[in-house]
Amino acid sequence: MDNTTFNAMQLDAIREVGNIGTGNAATALSKMLSCKTMMDVPAVEFVSIYELSQHYGDPMDTVAAVFVRSVGGFMCSLIFIQPEEESHLMVELLLKQQFGSKIPFDEIPDYMSDSALTEVGNIVLSSFLNAINLLLGTQHQISVPGVAHDMLSSVLDVVASVFGQMGEMALLIKTELKVESADTVKDVRGNIILIPDPDALEVLLKKLKVM
Repeated sequence: MDNTTFNAMQLDAIREVGNIGTGNAATALSKMLSCKTMMDVPAVEFVSIYELSQHYGDPMDTVAAVFVRSVGGFMCSLIFIQPEEESHLMVELLLKQQFGSKIPFDEIPDYMSDSALTEVGNIVLSSFLNAINLLLGTQHQISVPGVAHDMLSSVLDVVASVFGQMGEMALLIKTELKVESADTVKDVRGNIILIPDPDALEVLLKKLKVM
């Protein structure tokens, strides 16, 4: 279907799906870290896959990203992406929860850091996807998470090269999670990016009875 033909009712329905998924992810992250977790209202955008990096901050910023691929009734790609420095804070929060004391990031081995970051991303994205599939009455299988550290433009260029095999436009549900902790100087933010396969958009709208 043509991505440019969605009407206001359909966009509202998609936005609500993102809202439900993000709420579930925020709840799961809050329990995982034992910290208060909040979320912003999701924003829905139609973006050329070749311009993804222009919509999510400075293309030259270094980020940490966790990727998963979902197949089943609602096929899509999901990314949890954070500024690199804030991913360090997330890792510290998780390891503190697991080991009972804060470990400075520069003392954490790389393999342990990536393992912790992958665990956080997997919980966030799986919880997001579980809520969507429960809403739609569909089932899914999720891939083993992958993690990357690079410039934002480089990370999203990889996403574009994969998605480009299926279409040139992506429907992005962008939101922001904020984790509050007394041990952090600032909130720990993270963006969830949902890229449905083109045919999955039609499935989604039919399930929501807006098509």
